[in-house]
Amino acid sequence: MDHGRSSPRLEIGARAQGFMTTMGRAGLTFRRPISGCANKGRKMAARISLRHLRCFVAVAETGSFTLAAGRLFQTQSSLTATIQQLEVSAGLKLFDRTTRRVELTRDAAWFKAVADRVLREFDNAISDLQAVARSQQGHIRIAAAPSLMTHVLGPTLASFRQSYPSISISVTDGGSDKIERAILNGEMEFGIASRLNNFPDLDYVPILSDPYGVVYPANHPIADLKRDLTWKDLEPHDYIGLTGDTGIGALLDKNPELGLQGRAAASDRASSTTSLYALLSLGGKLSVLPALAANSAPLSEFEFRLLYSPQITREVCLITRHQRSFSPNTQRILDVLLATIKNSDHLYGAKAI
Repeated sequence: MDHGRSSPRLEIGARAQGFMTTMGRAGLTFRRPISGCANKGRKMAARISLRHLRCFVAVAETGSFTLAAGRLFQTQSSLTATIQQLEVSAGLKLFDRTTRRVELTRDAAWFKAVADRVLREFDNAISDLQAVARSQQGHIRIAAAPSLMTHVLGPTLASFRQSYPSISISVTDGGSDKIERAILNGEMEFGIASRLNNFPDLDYVPILSDPYGVVYPANHPIADLKRDLTWKDLEPHDYIGLTGDTGIGALLDKNPELGLQGRAAASDRASSTTSLYALLSLGGKLSVLPALAANSAPLSEFEFRLLYSPQITREVCLITRHQRSFSPNTQRILDVLLATIKNSDHLYGAKAI
């Protein structure tokens, strides 16, 4: 499956190469012998280590040497000495110290983002190495949108468990924003959700197209329309929206031609399909959902019909960290996932991409 991004099957060497590139861009090097012709500035740069960066980030985020020392389980004097070494090596003052707070200098402010990236890349590279070791122990961490649990992830896990009964699995559900950030921070092996933030450090591989429709109580007036429903048919009725941190809510909010954008701000709002069920149960209102979400319990208690003119679909993606390496067990469950989607007869109009 080629959608313009790298396949999940990548080697750890690619991650290591990316990490070294990031270190190079940041002007940092590992401790190594310096040739006799190297100048003093290069010798200073060679003394900067990950320990210096962790101390710098901790002070920048807490605004206090005392709090940062506590976070790092160091003495304050040791932390102060480390920051002083970094300032000498950089040739710049990094912090302005007052009696109440420590703040980044203007020259150091941009470096905070660089230090964060270097540390994240390093920690993720170590996590990749540990993932290979964990493949012997057998544990996989997955995040998925609640609307994909019943008809996509559930059958995948059942099939996988039959073949690999000794492998344990952790499953976390949430909105697209929560899922993307969990993968970005190395908390999950992969996620299944709509693309929301489009983080450059994540890969989004489309795997499923899920059509939108209207969901409503059986006694709602829109049920009297016996023809195909259009988005314009929703205009006379009270609407329940989903919040923008969900992939569903974000897509609908970004398509003003559907006629929901202005109404969503004044309507009831739900942060998940579970809370949407509670609001729909009050009666008298309708909402818009992809087919898989509408046909999953408890929302499957309500009526659902596809919407046309235009027909809008949700693009469900396999979300992974860019250039990451999977353990053998993670790759196995991804293979089962894609096969399940391709061969399923119970997707309610959703189709494999």
